[in-house]
Amino acid sequence: MTRASRRSKKRRKIIKRKVNIRGKWKASKESQAIISPKVVKYWRQRYSLFSRYDEGIKMDEEGWFSVTPEEIAVRHAQRCVAGGVVVDCFAGMGGNSIQFAALGYHVVAIDIDPQKVEMASNNAKIYGVDNYIDFIVADFLQVAPSLKKQFWSPQMPVYKGNVAFLSPPWGGPSYKMADNFTLDLLKPVDGYTLFQVAQTITPNIIMFLPRNVDVCQVEELSWLSSPPLNVEIEENYVQGYLKGMTAYFGNTAYWGVTEETTSHNIHEV
Repeated sequence: MTRASRRSKKRRKIIKRKVNIRGKWKASKESQAIISPKVVKYWRQRYSLFSRYDEGIKMDEEGWFSVTPEEIAVRHAQRCVAGGVVVDCFAGMGGNSIQFAALGYHVVAIDIDPQKVEMASNNAKIYGVDNYIDFIVADFLQVAPSLKKQFWSPQMPVYKGNVAFLSPPWGGPSYKMADNFTLDLLKPVDGYTLFQVAQTITPNIIMFLPRNVDVCQVEELSWLSSPPLNVEIEENYVQGYLKGMTAYFGNTAYWGVTEETTSHNIHEV
């Protein structure tokens, strides 16, 4: 499927992939403990979020509807070909950080909420990857510039990010109500600003976004660099249900795809 180009200048090839993941569901005799009615439906999907949930995984209410399903997080980690040091900019419950670390990447996991960082650290220990992750309680927007260059302080050791992973808050479950989720609806600031801040670290950026995101706006992010970044957009399914869209920029794009053409195409495969 090809979208008409609105620009006459050279365009980069954009690949749109449909990835259907057949999650492994487990039966459990665990009784439903005290849990908010708001997250009951997510609790029923707990093993798709963390396969080792019964071993002591900790989550807060927001974490239930914001953590990346585990098999999608595995996919993100497998695509992190420009890795080395991966900066998880909004670490939350640590779902993505755990999978990056499981593949041997060193992860800088940042979250502004100390309770979330404590829970994520606990979850990483359950998966046995806590030694590969440095958890930092900080505002990503404030510390991002220090992750581009060699920098050290008692609060921020030496890091140089090779890949930035962005899974910013989508505004809660209400994001589904939007027919077309625009990047200005992301939190704590709009998607364009978040992307530009991530670019101060590296051009190799992975963004996990709502399933109803405006794909044209996502494409426009690649034009915030000169020359424009390569970009690949992927649909992520679990058990046949579309859970989100992932955009790969820079060296994380075009995994297994040749870059011989510079035409503007969006493909579903």
